[in-house]
Amino acid sequence: MGVVLLEIVSGKKNRGFRHTDNSDSLLGHAWLLWKEDKALELIDEFLKYSFVEWQVKRCIHVGLLCVQKYAEDRPAMSSVLFMLGSEEGANLPDPKEPGFFMGGSSSNEKTCKAESIANTLTITDLEAR
Repeated sequence: MGVVLLEIVSGKKNRGFRHTDNSDSLLGHAWLLWKEDKALELIDEFLKYSFVEWQVKRCIHVGLLCVQKYAEDRPAMSSVLFMLGSEEGANLPDPKEPGFFMGGSSSNEKTCKAESIANTLTITDLEAR
C-alpha cells in the first residue's frame, strides 16, 4: 500500500526509479525529502496546483509508514485506512527508514557512477534426426 501511495503522489514508478540525490528507489527519494521537510517536492507536476497540502503530506506520511524496514513497525491495513481518513492535525507516528534504503545524500554533490551491464544470450538450435 505504501509504494502505491508514493507512486500516485509522485506520478512515478518505484521500479527503475533514479534520482540525482543517489536514491535508487522512489522510497529512498521520498524518505530523503521527508527527513529534510521537503516532502511536497515529491508531488507530480500534474497535481502541483490542484491538491490540498495536508492531505498530500498525509498520503506521503502514511506511505512511508507502510514501507518501514521492519514489518513490526508497519501499520495494519485497518490502521492505514483510519490514518488516511482522519482529519487534519491527527498525530501519526514518525516513519522510520524504509526497507531497501541504500543511503545517499541530497546535497548538491555530484557523484559519478560507472555502470556496466552485460547482456548474454545463449541460443540452442534443436534439430530432429
